[in-house]
Amino acid sequence: MIRIQQLNKSFGPLHAVRNLSLDVPAGELFCFLGPNGAGKTTTIKMLTGLMRPDSGTVHIGGYDIRTQTVDAKRIMGYIPDMPFLYEKLTPVEFLKFIADLYNVPSSNLRLTIEDALKQFGLNDMRSALIGELSHGMRQRLLYVATFLHSPKVVFIDEPLIGLDPHSIRMIKNLLRAKTQEGMTILLTTHILALAEEIADRIGIISNGSLIALGKMSDLRAQTGVEGKLEDVFLKLTESGNETA
Repeated sequence: MIRIQQLNKSFGPLHAVRNLSLDVPAGELFCFLGPNGAGKTTTIKMLTGLMRPDSGTVHIGGYDIRTQTVDAKRIMGYIPDMPFLYEKLTPVEFLKFIADLYNVPSSNLRLTIEDALKQFGLNDMRSALIGELSHGMRQRLLYVATFLHSPKVVFIDEPLIGLDPHSIRMIKNLLRAKTQEGMTILLTTHILALAEEIADRIGIISNGSLIALGKMSDLRAQTGVEGKLEDVFLKLTESGNETA
């Protein structure tokens, strides 16, 4: 569902992403990890068409993100680490706006929106302005909007920012349920316990290069570390220990 081949991106002398190749199949929850500045967000911006790579290709659901951008974006959802919301709209108005962008059929839209707002605990705030919502409520609204058009692929940069424990449990259950339905999800996070708990596979990037890829058992075998993901991650990314 996601195919990345020899992806490169530089900013002057900084080589942010180096020869990145990766396949993420349909129905997989893939966690993309790395230290600050490793190239995670740059990679996601290239995968979503927000940034052009210097070289290499990205295909989303078979569509080339550079030459078939609209087709690719039609089947994807994206939650950035610093999202923008229209603060002068209500949640219902915002969701209707998103539905129009993606040509969501209007036949059951009202019921779909009502059910989603109830599921995410936003029904009581349906008529409030988004600018009046708490940070956690805004985050939950983003999830409602992202899944409204039933995307096949979803990219999430830091999925749990600003969420309370109840919302965190809800989001984790939601992500697992969506992948079981066949959705492909690629997310980045600094919460290693989250990645260890929910990921089907994990990729670790450091200095722009993918240095480890696989299930937890694969990463433990590569490092010889039998502990938690935190121990494996630190072993892989400590200075002088990275491998191309």
